[in-house]
Amino acid sequence: MTRGPDRSRTKRERPAPAAPAASARSCSTHADAQTERNAQDGEGSFISRRIAFVNEKGGSAKTTLVANLAAYYALRRGRRVLAVDMDPQGQLGKALGIDVHGARRSAVDLVVSALLDPSSLDDAPPGAGGSGLPLVKTRIPGLDLVVANKALALHAGWESGDDDPTDRLRRRLAASARARAYDFVLMDSPPSFSPLTLGVLRAADEVVVPVPLTYLALDGCAELLRTLRTVRTRFGHPGLRVSMVVPTFYRRTRLAHEILERLKQRFPKELCATVLGYHVRIDEAQSRGLSIFEHAPRDRGARALAAVAEELEGRSADAPRETP
Repeated sequence: MTRGPDRSRTKRERPAPAAPAASARSCSTHADAQTERNAQDGEGSFISRRIAFVNEKGGSAKTTLVANLAAYYALRRGRRVLAVDMDPQGQLGKALGIDVHGARRSAVDLVVSALLDPSSLDDAPPGAGGSGLPLVKTRIPGLDLVVANKALALHAGWESGDDDPTDRLRRRLAASARARAYDFVLMDSPPSFSPLTLGVLRAADEVVVPVPLTYLALDGCAELLRTLRTVRTRFGHPGLRVSMVVPTFYRRTRLAHEILERLKQRFPKELCATVLGYHVRIDEAQSRGLSIFEHAPRDRGARALAAVAEELEGRSADAPRETP
């Protein structure tokens, strides 16, 4: 993956997009709304950043971003990170070197109450109820993972009696003191809209949208924005916002430049300052179950992904922002 020439030359000159100016009253209103949501979730004073990586089209580099940004925050920034794979393909665990089929617990435990045995969960003390998480430790200190496999795709047919099944993931994360102790909760979603995708969006407060610079991907981005509006209005989550739109798979073609210009016009504040292209070393790293920061830390792909991670971290989770 390479960085697009036009934007990479201005990367150092242009600071990360800042939130628009807001009055003290508007900031207070936003904070009050966030506090109310945290109280409903059972959260304390520390607030994790729950970020969903979503695109309703496959092949957008969602999983690559989640795996490598999670690794960067843990390895380079010393953050506590939980990566949650909600894609039944289970690619996130594979990208981080985990045998997803051999894992005793998986994301199914987060969304199917009947299968949950709290006393057997990694972080559930006796009497903890449903607060535990089906964690898998990675080799990277500070980075934990909830893996997924194909069984996750069948979860909707396993249990009835829940009036709001797409809210299960949010409730599980809210009930877990362990989840609230992470600095970042990064969630990988399926490559198409489904109840699992809806559950991820309801559990998140921020959305990162990777957009391949192709026409069909741009069309999928428009579909996703309609989905986000539905989650905000119909499911009572008005604070859900797009924190970053990341252009991916850049090539030196006229079409790629045209799509990039359209993204600039549509997302003037949300568009990432770094454009990701193709990097062989990133593919090599994933084939070995490693992050690019372990496999080739000096590679251009590593520098590009580090820039994306730093820009996302610099975008405050509490800053009011225009929602597309």
